[in-house]
Amino acid sequence: MPAAAITETRLDGLTLVHRGKVRDVYEAGDALLIVATDRVSAYDCVLAPGIPDKGRILTSMSKFWFEALKGVVPNHVITTDVDAMPAAVRRHADVLRGRSMFCRRLAMFPVECVVRGYLTGSGWKDYRKTGVVAGHRLPPGLPESVQLDPVLYTPSTKEAVGHDITIDFDTTARMVGAKEAAALRDLTVAVFRRATQLAEARGILIADTKLEFGRDADGTITLGDEVLTPDSSRFWDAKAYAPGRGQASFDKQRIRDWLDRAGWDHTPPAPPLPADVVAETTATYREIHRRLTGTDLA
Repeated sequence: MPAAAITETRLDGLTLVHRGKVRDVYEAGDALLIVATDRVSAYDCVLAPGIPDKGRILTSMSKFWFEALKGVVPNHVITTDVDAMPAAVRRHADVLRGRSMFCRRLAMFPVECVVRGYLTGSGWKDYRKTGVVAGHRLPPGLPESVQLDPVLYTPSTKEAVGHDITIDFDTTARMVGAKEAAALRDLTVAVFRRATQLAEARGILIADTKLEFGRDADGTITLGDEVLTPDSSRFWDAKAYAPGRGQASFDKQRIRDWLDRAGWDHTPPAPPLPADVVAETTATYREIHRRLTGTDLA
């Protein structure tokens, strides 16, 4: 049975610098402690109750992918072992074990780096309206969920409130510089291609994902935040895939579907999630963790 959900942390002796939709971030000397809680959001609203085990699953999957992608791009993780973290962190080991990463500080780029391997989600909506996805004009008559070749790089802004806004490459270049924009694009596609190879060998298709990059103290572009989790990616079962319709995803779609059926107008506060939706979401997250990493979450 999953443990009770942890939806907020308060760590005496550490300074909280940011509380996001899912993660609590603390200063830890020259580094940052990133704690994945069990909070869950949909339609830009944090919901209640939390999803038990979610934070541990996100951390474990990110750890798996950071390790797998070391040959493609450096990442910000120093350690995920609480016992190897500073004393001020170790004193909170009971809360942090399995759901925290001790990381180098990065100067983050102000863009989300999104890559799409299949025509779905907001990309599908934009295509139906205009035939264009983030500056990429696609052939007419493509079906929903069709595989895209080549994949599309469709960056977006990082909005403090509300939805991120999809932008094209030229807009990205004006925001961060042409050289940096090209480097972000190329690294994002390289990460996606490597991850796709690993996932497909395990019977999973990665429809799309979003990544975040920053510069480390030496100026090296470095992969940060989380990577290839069900919060940041769409994962599909390869055996069940069929273009021409929407696909069942290993993510929080069950929550969105329930909120839509409940008639919620997306204005906070959201209605509380029923127990069966919470349990099914935990089970979905655990299943994609098992299928991709090859291990069950303890």
